[in-house]
Amino acid sequence: MLDRVGVLYKAIDITGDEELEKAYREWLPVVEIDGERAFVYYVDEAALRRKVSHRPSL
Repeated sequence: MLDRVGVLYKAIDITGDEELEKAYREWLPVVEIDGERAFVYYVDEAALRRKVSHRPSL
């Protein structure tokens, strides 16, 4: 979905990182925007588009 929306993003695989797994495992999938949690479990595309409209595009 993030590719479809066309914004720059960083995907992080938490597998094997105990600290990240402890912090995020129960929230997956999780999307943070500018360091703040924006979505958990489900990402609504229209809401995502609104939230990232100010971000640099691909």
